[in-house]
Amino acid sequence: MENNSQNNEKSQNQGQRTPRDRKPNPHRQNTQGQNTNRPNPNANRKPNPNRKPNPQREVNGNVQDREAPDGNRKPNPNRKPHPHRKPNPNRTQNAEGQDNRQNPTKKQHPGKKPQQNRVGGGKGRGKRKNVTTVNDTMRASLEENARVKDATMNPWKKIDIASKGKVRFTPLGGLGEIGGNMAVLETETTAIVIDVGMSFPDETMHGVDILVPDFSYLHTLKGQKDVYIIITHGHEDHIGAMPYLFKELEFPIYATPLALAMIENKFNEHGLSAHTKHFNFVTLRQQYQIGDMKIEWLHNTHSIIDACSLAIETPAGIIMHTADFKIDHTPVDDYTMDLRRYAYYGEKGVLCLFSDSTNSHNPGFTKSEKVVGKTFDSLFELAKGRVIMSTFSSNVHRIFQAMQRGVKHGRKICVIGRSMERNVETNRALGFVDIEEKHFIEVHEVPKYADHEILVVTTGSQGETMAALNRMATDEHRHIKLKPTDTVIISASAIPGNEASVSSLMNKLMKAGVTVRYKEFGDIHVSGHAAQEEQKLILRLIQPKFFLPVHGEYNHIAQHAKTAVACGVDERNILLMSDGDQVEITPKYLKKVKTVKSGKTYIDNQNNKTIENDVVLDRQKLAEDGIVNVVAQISQSNQKVVGKPVVTSHGLVAAKEDKKFAKEIEVLLETMMLNMKSEALKNHRDVENEIRNVVRKHVIRTKKRYPLIIPTIFII
Repeated sequence: MENNSQNNEKSQNQGQRTPRDRKPNPHRQNTQGQNTNRPNPNANRKPNPNRKPNPQREVNGNVQDREAPDGNRKPNPNRKPHPHRKPNPNRTQNAEGQDNRQNPTKKQHPGKKPQQNRVGGGKGRGKRKNVTTVNDTMRASLEENARVKDATMNPWKKIDIASKGKVRFTPLGGLGEIGGNMAVLETETTAIVIDVGMSFPDETMHGVDILVPDFSYLHTLKGQKDVYIIITHGHEDHIGAMPYLFKELEFPIYATPLALAMIENKFNEHGLSAHTKHFNFVTLRQQYQIGDMKIEWLHNTHSIIDACSLAIETPAGIIMHTADFKIDHTPVDDYTMDLRRYAYYGEKGVLCLFSDSTNSHNPGFTKSEKVVGKTFDSLFELAKGRVIMSTFSSNVHRIFQAMQRGVKHGRKICVIGRSMERNVETNRALGFVDIEEKHFIEVHEVPKYADHEILVVTTGSQGETMAALNRMATDEHRHIKLKPTDTVIISASAIPGNEASVSSLMNKLMKAGVTVRYKEFGDIHVSGHAAQEEQKLILRLIQPKFFLPVHGEYNHIAQHAKTAVACGVDERNILLMSDGDQVEITPKYLKKVKTVKSGKTYIDNQNNKTIENDVVLDRQKLAEDGIVNVVAQISQSNQKVVGKPVVTSHGLVAAKEDKKFAKEIEVLLETMMLNMKSEALKNHRDVENEIRNVVRKHVIRTKKRYPLIIPTIFII
C-alpha cells in the first residue's frame, strides 16, 4: 500500500524539475514557451503535415515523458547506437535492465556536501524520500495521544475548579531554620497541627538549651475550631516541643506507635503521664476522618523508624505533605518507601504539595543507610581497644547497625545517656531492635571486661555540654575514662549552628589521645533527607497544581522551587514562605493572606522551664557590652550628691581604669543635678531615667558601647 502511494505521487510529479541555485537566464523561455527578450524564429512555423506520430511519444495527443513510474528513464528501443561511440565502463545496468549512473570509482571532493535525493521529477535522478500521508484517522489518533499525555502530566486538572472549598496553611516553625517544625492546616471548622518540634539555640542565647515555637496562634484557634495534632515521625525537631504545648493546651494526638511511645517518654519526664489519654494510634494506608478532613499516613524512609508522609483530603482538594524523607531502596529494615501510594494520590489529582527542602542543593541521590553498616565493619576491624559510638539518639537504624557489629565482634554493649537509653529500650520493647538481653551490660560493669570486648553507644554527637561524650572528653564522667587505645566514632553531621560545639568536642577528644573517626570516612554518616533526584521523583509522581517547599532555610526552599519548575510546576503556582505567613489555597488560586504571630520560646533544660525573652536579651547585652551600676544619695534640699557615688562596671573597662571611669560618672552626676529642676526630684523614677540617659550618652561617646545601666538612687 505504501509503494502504491509512492508510485501515485511520483506519477503526479513526472515532468517537474527541481529549481537550481543559479542566476536567471535572460534568454530562458517562460512557461508558455515564449521569450520576451528576443523573437522566436519558430513562432510562425507551421507543423509538418507529412510527419508521422511516434506511438512511443504520444498518448491521447500528448507527448509522453520517457520516465518510468519509479523515476528511472526508459531506454528508447528505436534509438540506434552510434557506430563510433565507445561503451562507458562505469555505466552498468541493474537486473531490470535499468541504467545505474552512479560511478563507484569517482571520489567525493573533501569540501563538497553529498548530493541529496531530490523530491519530484525533472533532472533529479536520485530516489525520492518517503512521504507519510497524514489522513484524518491518523490525525485523530495523534490528537487523542496528546490528550492522554496532557492528562498524565497534569492530573490536577481533574480537580473540580468550581469547588468553593478553601484551606489555609500557616507554618509556625521550620522555615528559615533547620528544625523546630510546626505548621497549621485549617478549614472553616477544623485545624490540624502538623508536628510540634524543637530546635537548638545559637551561641548568643546564653543559658538556653532548646527553642520551642510560639503557641500564641494555637491559643486563638482553641474554642473557634476543632484542633488536632498530627505527628509524622519521632524526631526531636518534630515532637520535642510536645510537653511544652500540653502545659498550655491539650488536643487529641494522632501518630504511629513509635512516635507516640517517644512522646509518652517525654510526658512522663515532665509529669504529664495523664495526658496519654489523648493518644490515637494510626495504621498505614488507612484513612481517618479528623474533623472535616480525611488523613492517611504513608510510609516513607528517613533516619528514624516509622517515618510517614501525609495525604490529606480537604474540601478544597487533596493536600500532600512529604514531611522529612529520602528514597532509600535498601533500608535497614527492608521496608521501602510506599511510592505506589504516592502515585495513587498523584493520579487522583493533588491540589498542593508540601515537601522537605533540607537537601535541595545536593545533586543526585542520598546514599542508603546500609552503607554506614559497611563503614562500621571496617572501623570495628581497625579498633584494638574500646569502641565508643555517638550518634543521634533517635537514629535507631544507625544504633542497631552498630550494635549488630558489636555482637559480631564479640563486644558487650553499654548504652549511656538518658535519651539514648530511653529510645533503645522503647525500640526494643516495640520489636524494632532485635538484640538479646545477654549482649547488654550496665555502665558500672565495663571495667570487668577487656577493652576489645566493649562497645559504648552514647549521646553527645553535637557537642552538647552536658551530654555523656562531652563529659568523657573533659574527664568528668563518673564511669568512663578515656584511654589512648579507645576509638571514638562520631556518626553524625553537625546541625547548622552547632559547628563550633562539634569542633570544640573534637579538640577535647584529640587532647585526650583517643582515635577519632569522623569525616575522614565518607560513609560514616549519611543524610536522612532527599537530594535533588529524589525530590524530582516525588514531584513527578504527584504532579501537583501548587507547590510549597517547606523544612529548611530560605536558600533551601528557593532551590527546591527551581527543581519544581524544572519538573513542570508553573512558577506562578509556587510560593516561598517564612514562619508566620498564612497562605490560602483554593482550586483556583494560591496566595498569601496575612501574617500571624510566630517566634521562639527559650527553654532551660535543667529545670524544663521557660526563660523569658527579656532575660535572654539582658544576657546577650551583658555578654556583648557589659553593665554599669550607679548607686548614689541625693539631697532634695540642695540638689547635690551626698558623698561619692558608688560606680561599678563589668565587661566595659579594664580593672586599672575603674577609678578613672567612676570619677567621670561622678562629675556627670554633679553637673546633671545642677541643671535639674527641683520639681523633678519629687519623682524617684524620673531621676533614675535621667541618670541612665546621661551615663549612656557618655559611654556611647567615649567607649562606643551600649551597656546595661542600672542606677539606684536614694533621695533624702
